[in-house]
Parts: sequence; C-alpha cells; structure tokens
Amino acid sequence: MLSLEFILLAASLLLLISVVASKASGRLGVPALVLFLAIGMFAGSDGPGGIQFEDYELTQRLGILALVFILFAGGLDTDWGFVRPALWKGLSLATLGVLITAALVGAFVVLVFDFSWLQGLLVGAIVSSTDAAAVFAIMRSRGVGLKGDLKPLIELESGSNDPMAVFLTTALVSLLQNAETSPWLLIPMLLQQMGLGALCGYLFGRAMTWIVNHLNLEYEGLYPVMTLGLVLLTYSATTLIGGNGFLAIYLAGIVMGNAYLIHKRSLRRFHDGLAWLMQIVMFLTLGLLVFPSRLPAVIGAGLLISAFLILVARPVSVLLTLLPFRMDLRETAMVGWVGLRGAVPIILATFPLLAGIDRVGIIFDLVFFIVLTSVLIQGTTIPLMARWLRVDTPQRQRTRAPLEFEPSHGISGDLIEIELPPSSSAVGKRIVELGLPQGVLLALIGRGDTFLVPGGSTLLEAGDVIHLLAEKSEQGKVHALLTTE
Repeated sequence: MLSLEFILLAASLLLLISVVASKASGRLGVPALVLFLAIGMFAGSDGPGGIQFEDYELTQRLGILALVFILFAGGLDTDWGFVRPALWKGLSLATLGVLITAALVGAFVVLVFDFSWLQGLLVGAIVSSTDAAAVFAIMRSRGVGLKGDLKPLIELESGSNDPMAVFLTTALVSLLQNAETSPWLLIPMLLQQMGLGALCGYLFGRAMTWIVNHLNLEYEGLYPVMTLGLVLLTYSATTLIGGNGFLAIYLAGIVMGNAYLIHKRSLRRFHDGLAWLMQIVMFLTLGLLVFPSRLPAVIGAGLLISAFLILVARPVSVLLTLLPFRMDLRETAMVGWVGLRGAVPIILATFPLLAGIDRVGIIFDLVFFIVLTSVLIQGTTIPLMARWLRVDTPQRQRTRAPLEFEPSHGISGDLIEIELPPSSSAVGKRIVELGLPQGVLLALIGRGDTFLVPGGSTLLEAGDVIHLLAEKSEQGKVHALLTTE
C-alpha cells in the first residue's frame, strides 16, 4: 500500500506540472485541457509513470463535483447585460441544438457501425455538449475577438448546454437498462427536470445572495467557505427533488454574479481558482483512466464519427436552430466551428460504464478519441477560421489597473470602467467640465500602458479607460455622459 507522503508527492508534482503546462498551451495554440489529459496519460499505467488507476465510479463522482463548481464559477462570472442580447439564440442552441446534434450523430453511428438505435443515440448524447473554457482560453491567448453577438452567444450556449446533454445521457442509459420503459415518459421527465432546475436555480441564487449580504460574518475568509456549502446544497437539494442540479447551479451563479454582493471580487477569484483546480484534477484523473494502448482499435471509427460531428452534425444543428433568428451565414458557420468537445462527454461516458450497458468499453474509448480529435482540430484552428470567415475583430489587451474595490455593508456603489470612444462628447474636455452627478467619483484614468490620478484640469482623450466609483442609480447616467456624441 502506498504511503500518504508518496501519494501527496505524486499529486503535487502532477498539479505543478499541469499549471506550468497551461502557460505553454497558448503559445502552442493547443487548449490546456489537452495538455492536462496528456500529463495524466503519461503518468498512467500505459505511460512511464505507471500509476495504476481504473476506478470509474470515483472518476464519475469526482467529475460531477468538478462540473458543479465549474458551472457555478462560469455563472458567477457571466455578465447578464453582455449575454442578454443572445439569450434566445443561446437557449435554443443549448436545448434544441444539443438534441439535433445527438440525433444526427446517433443516426450516423447506427447506420455506419454495428450499434443498436439506443446505443447509437447514447453515443450522440454523450458528445452533444460543447466546452466554453477551451474556446475562450484559446481566443484570449491568441488575441482573437469576435464581432457582434458571437462571443456572448458562444459563452451562453457553452455554459448552459451541459444540463441537456446530462439529461439525454441518463435518460438513454435508463432506457437501455429497462427495455419496457416508454420513450414518451422522457418528455414529462425533461419538463420536470428543466422546470425545477430553473426555479431552484433562481430561488437558491436569491437566497444565497441574501445570506452572503446579511449574515455579516466576523472573518472575511469564511465567506468562500460558506459559498462552498451553499453551492453543494443547491445542487444536491435540486437533484433530490427531481430537478436538474447542473442547470440550477449555473443559474444560481448568474443570479449571484449580477446582484449586489459584498466581497464579490474576492468570491469570484476564489471560485475561479477552484474551477481551475477542479478542471486540472478532473482532466488528470481522466487521463489516468484512459489506456492509450486501446485507442488504436477505435481510430478508424473515431475519425469517421469526429469528421461527421465536426463537418455535418454540429454545423447542421446550428444552422437549423438559428434559422428563425436570420443570423448572417458567416457568423452561423463560426458558431458551428467553435463547438469544441471537452471533459463533460468523457465524464458522461462513465455513466453507461457503471450501469453495465453492453459495449461500454468501446463507447468510452470512442468518446475519448472524439473529444481529443475535436479539441486538436477545432481548437487549433479557431483564429484561422475567424479570419477566413471575416468575423474576427482585434482584441485589445488592457493593462490591469492598480485599483480594486470591494463592496461592503452600507455601500451600494461599485467601481466601473468606461472606455471613451473617439466620438464621445467628453473627449477634449477637462474633468471639471463634465458635470458628473452626485455620488460619482472619478478615481483613475488608464491611458495606454500608464495610469493617471485625475485632477479637475485633466484633459480626457479618446481611448481613455475611466475608472469611476458610482452609486447604482447613477451608473447609467455616467455611461451615457461619457459615451454619447
């Protein structure tokens, strides 16, 4: 039996190597998750590390726990005003788009390979959701921006489509286990899970916000600990009453992130770091679980399914789903291309394994190969595809401001940033001439790579990033004052 010290040594080395590897992922144009998986495979039983690991139940539970915190962090960091213009398009892709993708891939698997309809649809459901973290990590590292509503649409879809994929997977596993179950029973089950998930997400989000703002803990370090408990309570309680816990936790994060919340900045940082830790641990574990020696047996089938998913199923599902919204064809093509598959499909592939479904071994290996192919092909070509479709826009990197503000009890304002457009009527004026409303304090001006402490005689220039402390009621007036012609 291995000693605790040896286990801790191995875990710490794998964690540190993964963190360092994430720095190289941007330069190589490869998503960090691929490197995390590769490190896990290198350390596994088929690699030089020789770590023996084949505990699918532990992997599934760890994956579910990781997904809970990743979804909550994603919701907490979602700007509702940013994604609201793409709300209906994003929700359509997260539900109908996932369903069409699963059906198309399932039909292809059935027609080309020796799978039953339920088995084929199960493969389609497992690989039907997309990964937001990988997409935006690549775009940030390569300085790629997207025009119009593309970025909020992709962000909203990728953050909200996992619940539908989880539901389809668990439902099909249930049908495979119980052949007498009628597929029509899935419709009320879907309505129940999504309805209760949405309701619980909103109610728990409001309750969590109230608790954080009113409990008035003596030690600030206890607030992240409290939110950990609230996150787990939200997921588990929603799931136990028959709702979709993943949808609930994502919506609860959005509600909290867009409400007045004391210690919001520190809580976001804590949960962002926790989400990264969860992703690293999850991908390392999945890498340890995979046996590379078994992958050559599924290369042919995996390449065919991956090609169909990338070139047919995903684009067709996006096109059909967005058809009523009359989106530009080039933008629709871009949304179709950035449908990267991530860790969620690999986690979902453990569900049939633990359920004892026929041919689960080959399904797991197929799913892993499909995810790897999707990330390597689509992930490395996102900047090229954005330029080719002419939907890219330069993403200017701002110098981080040496100024932070943490809302606390009794303070209703917040620190906001406004960039002065060249057409703004404020350009060329002195600060004293702006006529800022009461309850607004201009704290700092970012100009290029430098920052200015403003005075009343400071002249404003186009492109200045204005940092203001403003009451909630005055923020709209300030934004209009500084951005209108």
